[in-house]
Amino acid sequence: MQKKLLMTLATLAMLAATAPVRAQAADSYPSKPIRLLVGFPPGGSTDILSRQVGLRLAESLGQQVVIDNRAGAAGNLASELVAKGNPDGYTLLMATVSSHGINPGLYKKVPYDPVKDYAPVTLIASYPLILAVNPGVPVKNVKELIALAKGKPGAVRFGSSGNGSPGHLSGEIFKGMAGVDMVHVPYKGGAPSTLAVLSGEVQITFATLPGAMPHIKSGKLNGPAVTTAKRSPALPEVPTIAESGLPGFDVSSWAGLMAPAGTPKAVVQKLNTATVKALANPDMRARLAGEGAEPVGNTPEQFAAFVKVELAKWALAIKQAGAQID
Repeated sequence: MQKKLLMTLATLAMLAATAPVRAQAADSYPSKPIRLLVGFPPGGSTDILSRQVGLRLAESLGQQVVIDNRAGAAGNLASELVAKGNPDGYTLLMATVSSHGINPGLYKKVPYDPVKDYAPVTLIASYPLILAVNPGVPVKNVKELIALAKGKPGAVRFGSSGNGSPGHLSGEIFKGMAGVDMVHVPYKGGAPSTLAVLSGEVQITFATLPGAMPHIKSGKLNGPAVTTAKRSPALPEVPTIAESGLPGFDVSSWAGLMAPAGTPKAVVQKLNTATVKALANPDMRARLAGEGAEPVGNTPEQFAAFVKVELAKWALAIKQAGAQID
């Protein structure tokens, strides 16, 4: 009994002694550059968003934010690296709808737990995907695309940023709802997928708006419809797929900041405050809106709850679509 009491007192004393150290570490954070892992190549929408947020965070925190592109398995590679990273606030992840929404339900096994292995910081932005079509393809709208795909089964190839990406799943849902046969061609990111459509290597892609919009505005790609239930404020003249012949079609993408589980709450809160402040900046909001992204900036608790809802939503959608990757 006395031995247990002594052990308890010793434990309490150790916790009391380390508490000021943890507080001091949070106060001095960050004291060196922060590494932000992005699960996709440079040039895609996630990379573009990460670099913009990284610049603002660097200004606010007084330390450089280094973007580390670790493309692979639709974000699984970067997610695994951060899940196993040191929980000190110097290794962060730009989590996406792929890594923390789709992949856990699409792959038989992912090398991380999307809930237990992370400390959510904040949801940064959400944005629709857009059906982007090579101008050489003789279609001007969704109905004409469906007619073309039905007339030539397997002739239409759709690119995506990788197996399990929002673009891949958008195509699978489109195929199921429209009753057409199209061939999926995965690439290692949004930028390579968009380039494939520009070159005519594939006919269409379901691309994130920030990555595709410059090409659509310049006329290098046609954008007949967006994937969300409502039209995008960035392209209000572009109809949704749902109103173009496939009622109920609704797919959106998002990105948010996460740290490894066990990161001190004070550090997470400091990152949250800095990120929300950056997203509240009028110039930042205007820039993101101009690229089709809708800035969010919520609490860690709200972001954690959002991820759980996304995981359940996508697991059901994947089951209904019958899609799975070994």
